Amino acid sequence: MPDFTPNRIAFRKLHDRGCFVIPNPWDIGTARYLRHLGFQALATTSSGLAFSRGLPDTAVPLEAVLTHIAEIVTAVDLPVNADFESGYAHQPESVAENVRLCVETGVAGLSIEDATGDRRTPLYDLPVAVERTAAARTAIGASGSGVLLTARAECYLVGHPEPLKESIRRLQAYAEAGADVLYAPGPRDREDIKAIVSELSPKPVNVLMSSNTGLRVADLAELGVRRISVGSALARAAWSAFIRAAKAIADEGAFTGFDGSIPFADLNDFFRQTIKDRW
Repeated sequence: MPDFTPNRIAFRKLHDRGCFVIPNPWDIGTARYLRHLGFQALATTSSGLAFSRGLPDTAVPLEAVLTHIAEIVTAVDLPVNADFESGYAHQPESVAENVRLCVETGVAGLSIEDATGDRRTPLYDLPVAVERTAAARTAIGASGSGVLLTARAECYLVGHPEPLKESIRRLQAYAEAGADVLYAPGPRDREDIKAIVSELSPKPVNVLMSSNTGLRVADLAELGVRRISVGSALARAAWSAFIRAAKAIADEGAFTGFDGSIPFADLNDFFRQTIKDRW
């Protein structure tokens, strides 16, 4: 059985100081190319995976998700953080069992959301959300793996009327329940990001950059952000190019969508070399 300890130790050290980007591949090929570009860690994307299966986000069953996570882990010799959605369960004890299964894939970290998936009540009540975070923490502790637990407050994404205030309140509670990293996806404003980092210090904060807000990595580092992920953005960028090219053929009979594409030989040679490097 592979020894995942070195990657888990390396992942924890990345959170000690500075700022790093943890991009989100959606298959083995994209994971290997991101490694080639020099990124120090990767994270899975639930929506990127779902779109590749012809499904909406959150619709991929747990068994398929675990298989996908294990594929990404074994494809690259890098720490991998699992986008583990809401733990694929409602009850804390079931979340704990699923977290145990996720740890067994070899991940260096995983995230748990507080979104219910129900539009009428989009967030778990805070006491329940805290119990679910604590259950994940207990499962990781029992594994002795050293896997990092990221807790996500989904307030911005579900349209909470006071997303900043509620995100901070929830993330402080999740920190007390044992979360190692805190994450409120959605804020785009410098002041909101700065407030989140300040209120949650000294815990490391993850920020989502899924569109071009004008902020650069250096700007986020200056604000005190420790980790930057891009969620589904890379997958959507790939889908955007595919859709433009396909629509040009379907609507205009034109092949203009292929302009600027990377040559076949370049990609083929890259993947040929990755096979040589591995074997």
